[in-house]
Amino acid sequence: MPLYAYRCADCADFEIQAPMASVPEAEPCPECGTPAPRRFTAPNLSRSSSSAYKLIESTARTASEPAVVSSPGGLRPAGAGITRNPLHQKLPRPD
Repeated sequence: MPLYAYRCADCADFEIQAPMASVPEAEPCPECGTPAPRRFTAPNLSRSSSSAYKLIESTARTASEPAVVSSPGGLRPAGAGITRNPLHQKLPRPD
């Protein structure tokens, strides 16, 4: 379903999702309840692939809905970062 933008004179702009057959010319503002007229915006046209859209949408969604994890997955097991290369022994070590 497409998004339609509305502008309240007292509050901020807002968007609703509605079927094309039943788009109202004015929609009550979610903040104050006064009727807000529909605002005309440019259509969201793009030549990107659907996988690009999925990536963009998931990235935007993580700003307000971060993923919940059950355990830290980025940790390495103990000793996994130790190298046995003799050339690496000559590198300076942090104190």
